[in-house]
Amino acid sequence: MKTVRFNKQALAILAACFIFLLCIVSYFSTSSFEQHKTVVVGGRPRVGEKLVAVRDVANRHRADELQEEHPRVIHAKSVGEVERVVSQETVERLKPARVDLKPQVQEKTSTEGEETGVGKAPVQTSEGLEKLIGKIHYEDKDEENDLRRQKVKEIMIHAWQGYKNYSWGANELKPMAKTPNSQNIFGGSQMPATIVDAADTLFIMDLKDQYKEARDYIEKNFSMTKSTSTLSVFETTIRFLGGLVSLYALTQEKFYIDKAREVGEALLPAFNTPSGIPKSNLDVASKHASNYGWANGGQSILSEVGSLHLEFLYLSRIANAPIFEKKVKKIRDALEKAEKPNGLYSNYINPDTGKFTGSHMSLGALGDSFYEYLIKSYVQSNYTDRQAKNMYWDVSDAIQKHMIKVSKQSKLTYTVELNGGQPQHKMGHLACFVPGMFALQAINEDTEEEKSRIMTLAEELAKTCHESYIRSETHIGPEMFYFNDMDEATSKHSENGYIQRPEVIEGWFYLWRLTGKTMYRDWVWDAVQAVEKYCRVDSGFTGLQNVYNPKAGRDDVMQSFFLAEFLKYAYLTFADDSLISLEKWVFNTEAHPVPILNH
Repeated sequence: MKTVRFNKQALAILAACFIFLLCIVSYFSTSSFEQHKTVVVGGRPRVGEKLVAVRDVANRHRADELQEEHPRVIHAKSVGEVERVVSQETVERLKPARVDLKPQVQEKTSTEGEETGVGKAPVQTSEGLEKLIGKIHYEDKDEENDLRRQKVKEIMIHAWQGYKNYSWGANELKPMAKTPNSQNIFGGSQMPATIVDAADTLFIMDLKDQYKEARDYIEKNFSMTKSTSTLSVFETTIRFLGGLVSLYALTQEKFYIDKAREVGEALLPAFNTPSGIPKSNLDVASKHASNYGWANGGQSILSEVGSLHLEFLYLSRIANAPIFEKKVKKIRDALEKAEKPNGLYSNYINPDTGKFTGSHMSLGALGDSFYEYLIKSYVQSNYTDRQAKNMYWDVSDAIQKHMIKVSKQSKLTYTVELNGGQPQHKMGHLACFVPGMFALQAINEDTEEEKSRIMTLAEELAKTCHESYIRSETHIGPEMFYFNDMDEATSKHSENGYIQRPEVIEGWFYLWRLTGKTMYRDWVWDAVQAVEKYCRVDSGFTGLQNVYNPKAGRDDVMQSFFLAEFLKYAYLTFADDSLISLEKWVFNTEAHPVPILNH
């Protein structure tokens, strides 16, 4: 048998040629793939991470465009490079939550260690959506935002149905007890706060059947004659009057004007004071007005008297009734005239003298929405209300000088309360509307330098509010959070409940609309998922006794502002900017939109 012998030198040459050909094939295959598939992964790079270069010119141009459209993305050439650049934790965070678009579903709670968007959020399944789970999103996030918006709508349906089933026509709902909830601020148990407060949200969400239920009830049954006890002038204005004038603006149905005028006229006796500063409480039947005894010995409250302007002014215009505008103009004149130490407004004002009393200043409770209404009145007037503009910019300068601090530990920017000139290093959940207020100021500044500086302030404050959320077990922020040796944007020892406050969502909504940064959408979505997990029950949504310990129990009230504000701002965050455009509308402090006026 003849043995075949190979030439070793020839074999080496052949092997080298074979390896060379394999390299060429691999190179062109990879290049072709990478030219047609640029992976975009959300999430801001952390310290030490860097952006991965995109190979060819076409993809570099697309990367530049995407960087402008999505400031929080990392551009990579392949999934492999994504995995090397971004930690597995970041990739896992980007997996879209499982969203259920159907109102009636069987919820499946996530198992231990299963990540679904924010902490260990509830997992819900939906036919046709399973293919999205766990996949990295590519360039376009519109589909994801549509799913998020639909989920918010489903939450609204669930909340509305619970109210309808168990407390129809009453103030609010206790969703665990499945009974009506009454608050003294509404003037009696038959004042339908949830119906009036939620109706424009239903309209904006295009929930036709539910909106018709609200509309028909208001037309046939709403009346101030059902106010049988003392009501809050402020709460009645922002929820009932604000809701009604907004519904007219959205639908142009004239019966809403008649209902709104009925509310406005019922409130007028509260303004019968020497200074024109209204009192806090009113018995509609007897026309007797009063203040809270705890309010610095019976004074009027800044946030209440200063947060009537948007509603009363618009009512004057649509009802052709100058009396309402006259009343709020007199309040504004009194506040402008009153002496203000260091340019700041006290939380209390005497309705007889028109002078401030005490030295407690706050951007949270007792002060909050007054400041918001100054700049919003300027916007509502189509930028002609010079009094509102001047008062706002003056007090904004004073706030920045005296009430903005930076924490020592995390370098977080926050607002303080002042008492006797001394700062109290705490920030209320209510004060988290401030990022939106400063963002509105920023876009109305005259110079690019000031626009940038004020917007940076707005974003830093929004970040602090976000920290108050993600530092809790539930990823929901507490009622008050502190900055001291024990707490840093936390409140582990007191005031750590949650009553469905919407102000954080409001601030992030404004920053999304005005900066286009997608992280604000992501923050809203995280909060929505947290509320879905920890607050949802069979008949609606509750609050929490302690955001750091979800086992501590629930606050069994579904606040009307959960439907009016929280869900409206969340929905609009994932909607097109043209839906309730900030160029045409301004929101009152209960999130009821009224039009910017054309004089």
